[in-house]
Amino acid sequence: MAARIIMAAGFTALAYPALAALLGAVPVNPRWSPPDTGITVHVATNGVHSGIVLPASALGDLVRPGDLADPRRAGPLIWIGWGERHVYLGTPRWQDARPGPLIAAAFGSDATLIHVDHLTAPPPGARPLRLRPHEYRRLVAAIRRSFAPGRPRPLAGYGPADVFYPATGRYSLLFTCNGWTGAVLRDAGVRTGWWTPLSATVMQWR
Repeated sequence: MAARIIMAAGFTALAYPALAALLGAVPVNPRWSPPDTGITVHVATNGVHSGIVLPASALGDLVRPGDLADPRRAGPLIWIGWGERHVYLGTPRWQDARPGPLIAAAFGSDATLIHVDHLTAPPPGARPLRLRPHEYRRLVAAIRRSFAPGRPRPLAGYGPADVFYPATGRYSLLFTCNGWTGAVLRDAGVRTGWWTPLSATVMQWR
């Protein structure tokens, strides 16, 4: 039995990234192209998590300076990401990652959070994305739907300029933090991959 479990885990470790690369290259909204003029947002990654960078004013009623440990660190831009609660809160650095929460999240968790970083400029390597006004509105609406209804109490972030908010949605190996980023872009009508569980499957699109 143990041998079968090990073999299954090994197969998954090999097959998952291969399938992600294959399906991540299948375009959704294939006819989309950026407009000559419009509203610029950014798609960003830290190498593992991806997210959307947009003006803080877009979510001003949901994301407030007073929610930060230091409200003076509120910036004109915010980096929005989505993920599993226990992994997010327990992994301020990747060297802090523990197998238990990662495995549990992979099998499915309804405990999800929105992570908001306040920025003064897009992070290095962020991909600019110019949108038409109606595409931008759809992007913002998709992000807003990811926040838990009402005004749930925010949770402390990793430092003075970031914060967590209760979210909607179910995290799993099939719908990851990067899957959320891809879903938001698809909802906006932007060309992206059919399945984007990895950061690379989000960032490869132009």
